[in-house]
This record gives sequence, C-alpha cells and structure tokens, in this order.
Amino acid sequence: MKKSRGRTGRKRRRKHLQGFMDGVNCSHKLEYIKLKKWLKDRGFEDSNLRPAEFWDTGRGLMTTKALQVRDLIISLPEKCLLTTDTVLSSCLGEYIMKWKPPVSPLIALCTFLIAEKHAGEKSLWKPYLDVLPKTYTCPVCLEHDVVSLLPEPLQKKAQEQRTTVHELYMSSRAFFSSLQPLFAENTGTVFNYSALEWAWCTVNTRTIYMKHSQRECFSREPDVYALAPYLDLLNHSPNVQVKAAFNEQTRSYEIWTNSQCKKYEEVFICYGPHDNQRLLLEYGFVAVDNPHSSVYVSSDILLRYFPPLDKQRNAKLSILKDHDFLENLTFGWDGPSWRLLTALKLLSLGADEFTCWRRTLLGDVISDRNEQQTLNITAKICHFLIEETQHVLLQISQLKRNKENLKKHLALVEALCLEDLKILQKSAEILCSLNMAT
Repeated sequence: MKKSRGRTGRKRRRKHLQGFMDGVNCSHKLEYIKLKKWLKDRGFEDSNLRPAEFWDTGRGLMTTKALQVRDLIISLPEKCLLTTDTVLSSCLGEYIMKWKPPVSPLIALCTFLIAEKHAGEKSLWKPYLDVLPKTYTCPVCLEHDVVSLLPEPLQKKAQEQRTTVHELYMSSRAFFSSLQPLFAENTGTVFNYSALEWAWCTVNTRTIYMKHSQRECFSREPDVYALAPYLDLLNHSPNVQVKAAFNEQTRSYEIWTNSQCKKYEEVFICYGPHDNQRLLLEYGFVAVDNPHSSVYVSSDILLRYFPPLDKQRNAKLSILKDHDFLENLTFGWDGPSWRLLTALKLLSLGADEFTCWRRTLLGDVISDRNEQQTLNITAKICHFLIEETQHVLLQISQLKRNKENLKKHLALVEALCLEDLKILQKSAEILCSLNMAT
C-alpha cells in the first residue's frame, strides 16, 4: 500500500511540476512582494494571477485556477491607476497648471515618470517603478545598424518614431527647465533625452485606454492614457479575446476573458488585431504565427517587373495613386491580397485593354493573358521577397557573431524576418497551385 501511495504522490508532484514547466512562478521575488503589498494598500484584492517567467514570452502572469469564458481576469481599483489626475495632484500639478502653451497629457505622464524615477526611495510609486522594464525594444531604441535591417515600410515608420520622440524632447525642454525649483540637480541632467525616451516607451507600450474629460491645463491632444500596475504584466496573444474597460460602478479597470485558460498556464490578453510590423513598432515584440500578419510590397518593387517603355505606365500609376492602390499591398497567410492582385492586373493591361481599367478596379476578368501575366509577376515578386528576407537573415547571423551588444535587438528583427518568410513561402505555394490550375 505504501508503495502505491508513494507512486501516486510522485505522480501528483510530477503533474504539479508539469504545470510550472512553461512558466516559473516569481511571486517570491522581493520586487513582486513589495508591489503586491503596495497594491493591497490601494484596495487591490489578490487575484488568481501570479507573476512568472515564461520561456517564449518572458515575463507574464499565470493563473492558479482554470479560467472559463466570461470569467473576470483582473479588477484594478482606480487608486492603483497612474493617470493625468495622479500627475496634477502631485507637486508637478501647479507647474503644469501655469505653463503656457499647455503641455500634452503624454508629456505630463512622461514628466511624472522621470521625476518619480529620479526621486528613488522617496517616490510613492517606487514599487511600481521597480518592476518597469529598464530598457525597451521599440524601434526608437534600436541602433541604426539594426533599423537598417527592418523591412522598408517599417524602416520609414521607425525613422518617423525617432523624429517624433526627438521633437517631443526639444519642444519640452523649456517646460522641464521651469521645474527647477523642485530639484537640487540641474533639470537638464534629470530630464535628458534618454530619460524621456524611456518614459515615452513606458507610456507607449504599457498604457490602457481610459478617456478623461478635456482640461484647460492640457493641450488638445486626447487624454486617454492610464498606466495599470500589475495588469500591465499581461502579455499579448492574437488568438485570445477579452473585454476590457473601466467600470464606473466599481471604479475599477476590469478585464474579462472570452477564452478558456488552463490552471498554471499563462494568461493572455489581446492588444488588437495588429500585424507584426505594428506590434514591433508600438510594443517592441513579434508574435509567432500571428494570423493578422502580412508582408508589405512597396511601389518600387511593384514597378521593377514592368517595362519602363510601356506608354501607358504613367497613366496607370496615376490611376493607382488616385484610387489608393499603391499602399497596403500585401502577401498574407492566404496568399497575395486582393489589393495587390488588382494593382498588378491594372499594370499588366495591354495597350488594347487599357480602356477597361475601371473594370479591373472592380475585380472583373479582362483576359486570360492579363490573368496569367498577373500571376506570373506576383510569383516573381514573392520569390524576390523570399530571397531578400533570406539575405537579411544571413546578415543578422553574421552580425550576431560580431556584435554581442546588439544580440537582443538582432533577435527581434530575426523573429520578424522568420515570420515574414513563413508567410511568403505559404504565398509561393498558393501561387504555384493557382498557376497550375490556370
């Protein structure tokens, strides 16, 4: 009897450990103990969520009980949220109130984060600040060598992001200087560029949507940000559905699940139906097998496969531009998009078919020759992008060997390229089948 009971005990223990294999519970870590106590003091009831480290997503939250559809995942009281109300009720409030022209809600939050981080032990928000990432992987934080490896449309957006943050810093320096009476050190060293970059990334990657009424002391930009300690440890998955909103009755921000989750598994929420380029741009990560992901085709690549001597080339381009068919041309998991095929059909129109361009935009079949040429060119573009992506992956593997300090950032671009490659290879198979069918 003893023997079998021991075996059952081992089995049970093994099963218990199995639950933790995907994620290692981190509740015992001092920073999380302090955060939970800080939240409890502000009215947060301990939920079934535990901080954990997961091998594929990094830091996240695991559930200690199985979750069913329509279960409440988390309810965070208003007192725990960091909003512009928090900023205005701090010592920064009077400075913001009298500053002209008014600062944006975004700058108010960034200023508060920088000031509180600088205050260190004296900050009332220290337990939250201690669990925030020290660094981020949004394109604004990436080295130039890494950004140049990104797909062309994303490179452009990364540059725009960098410009946005730089302009924000330059336009806020006078306001930062006005805060000098609050600091023993020079505000120029407290509110330096890297401090603003960190604060901007914190707000951009971690805030939840919460609408506040317009106030005179802020500029006209919408005041819709709230930082949500503990709740912001929940990671994104494109395959789950949740309902999230501020509950006016309970005065808490609540998230309800529309998906099931097993005991000891990571609990996910969905940030929205974003493709991987958007996820990397806004949040600094890539989702594996993201159903919303696609590979973008630039107009330069499009034109590479059409004879420059085509007399109607410029007219065709004008039509595509006027009807917004030069942007958002993509390959997805189900092959080339309708927009991409339509643009290529129009560019493939023969001189005798050009008058039918309106029908092309409506999706009509113009001729067998036009259909076949469109498929051939689409396949060529797909293969070109496959080769280009493989070339970038080769560059990344070489850089990883030579540049130890860029490994983390390079791994991110590598993940994006590998996902793009999967989509392009799937599209190539679909095009091959279509070609055989015609």
